[in-house]
Amino acid sequence: MSAGVALLQPGSAVAAPWPRRCPGPCSVATERLLAAPALPNKLSRDPVALGCPLYLNGTERVRFLERHVYNRQQLVHFDSDVGFYVADSPLGEPDAKYWNSQTEVLEHAQNAVDMFCRLNYGVAQADHLSRSPAVQPKVMVSPMLLCYVMGFYPPEIEVKWFKNGREETERVVATDVIQNGDWTYQVLVMLESMPQSGDTYTCQVEHASLQQPLTQHWGKPLLHR
Repeated sequence: MSAGVALLQPGSAVAAPWPRRCPGPCSVATERLLAAPALPNKLSRDPVALGCPLYLNGTERVRFLERHVYNRQQLVHFDSDVGFYVADSPLGEPDAKYWNSQTEVLEHAQNAVDMFCRLNYGVAQADHLSRSPAVQPKVMVSPMLLCYVMGFYPPEIEVKWFKNGREETERVVATDVIQNGDWTYQVLVMLESMPQSGDTYTCQVEHASLQQPLTQHWGKPLLHR
């Protein structure tokens, strides 16, 4: 399937989840939110998000992630690759310390990658195996320095912002990769910067479907295929 690059016109709106900050280039993998397993009684003041990111990089590695969020701030998380609860803010330190001290709670979380993720993985694997070969992404850049990458498969993708030819790494935020209804994916990556006269901004996308990086310059309302 051919790729497309488009720019959002002034005033256009793109609906997307709350973005997360990228420590560098936004390299992302799909996260399937499955039916949550029953958890032992724990502190319950904050909502819980459970997910199983699936990395289709030849190994099909699966991880279990448990996130505790309050007021849009992640306080504590558990990553099966780490094996224990980690506080993401001072407010989460008491909870992380308590849960790590509870053998039953910790073992339950450590076993979730097998009892929860891989148990559901058969369905996810069948979905991916039935998908056609790689589909190239479309890229749109908005007047607010939003790079909207859409319609690509597989879900792993890297999105970078450049200012005057130099990569920006500290002011980049992104949504999670979102699955569309047609088995393709989309992601929104924003550069937290006020455009200045004379500066040039470029969104660059690297994906398995592309022979070379796909670039789109901000300020040019074009549709390219």
